[in-house]
Amino acid sequence: MTSQEPAGTSVTTTRRSKITPEREREFFGAVLDQLREHGYEALTMEGVAAKACCSKSTLYRQWKTKPQLVAAAVRSGRCVKFSGVDTGSLAGDLRSAARAAAQQAGNDTQLVQALGHAVLSDGELRAALREALIEPELAALGAMVDRAVARGEIAADHPALEFLAAQLLGVLRIRPVLESRYADADYLTRFVDAVVLPALGLSEAT
Repeated sequence: MTSQEPAGTSVTTTRRSKITPEREREFFGAVLDQLREHGYEALTMEGVAAKACCSKSTLYRQWKTKPQLVAAAVRSGRCVKFSGVDTGSLAGDLRSAARAAAQQAGNDTQLVQALGHAVLSDGELRAALREALIEPELAALGAMVDRAVARGEIAADHPALEFLAAQLLGVLRIRPVLESRYADADYLTRFVDAVVLPALGLSEAT
């Protein structure tokens, strides 16, 4: 006796249909726009599909759940703002990093605020946010410090180094809360000169 499918039935697959990189970027752009405009809780697959001019089933074929789609979109926006910063001094690097951070301060802060409590309850979203916005900058700041230590500008065990990332990344997030304004280049460079450099034992003129 041979094993055959009963008449009238068909074998279904869960194979994802291919989409072009350009179309995928359109989907991710729609997700990030919806996130920043409405927040994570209000974001829906229907809303993303409408903005991206596609069917909801198209999205579900590629990403089975909203968290999966959002995590993929967040990762797609990975941009190392401090990449390539190397002025020859730690003070110069930190000022350049501040100016670079200011260029994306609004978008990044909106994204963090939009994800809100979702990142605390969803490990995949939390990992995506760290991968896109946190870990690249931590690595870049670490490289700046390593170069400064090698040049003899600062001791590797300087106690203020532990708080460097918290200072630079924290001020980006908190200014909108305190003053209803994003941290622009002038604000961030003044913060570096007035707060960060003195804490590191470096002078403004360095």
